[in-house]
Amino acid sequence: MLLNVLRFSFKDGTTEEDKAKVLAAMRRTGALEPVAFSTVGQFLGDSAEGFTHAYCAALADLAALDRYLHDPSHIAGDDEILPHLAKLSAFQFSDDMDPALGEQVMGMHLKKVAMYPQWGQALDAISDLGAPSGSSSTG
Repeated sequence: MLLNVLRFSFKDGTTEEDKAKVLAAMRRTGALEPVAFSTVGQFLGDSAEGFTHAYCAALADLAALDRYLHDPSHIAGDDEILPHLAKLSAFQFSDDMDPALGEQVMGMHLKKVAMYPQWGQALDAISDLGAPSGSSSTG
């Protein structure tokens, strides 16, 4: 099982209506076929870190991750989500102890950036990106 966890906050001035639309888009993404389970809601960690919300999606394996990353609904959802984020931090973890798994996941991320450069640019446009980004990502 692979878990993808995002912590994020909204840009100043984002309306409650826009926040609700972003969270709804995340819920749609979390309901895609490859996702075993997902949740999105308030971040309960240290508020000093600057995050207000979190998203988690669980995927059974790399094949499910590949379907998830390239699903048209996921790509369209990112177009709705990313412009509203001021801060974003992502991490993944897995119960699969294959030492090459992290490199494989990063390779899939970089493949998506190469296929969808506008997606990588949207990630790079987030002012406080605490995760591998788009075109400037080095691993």
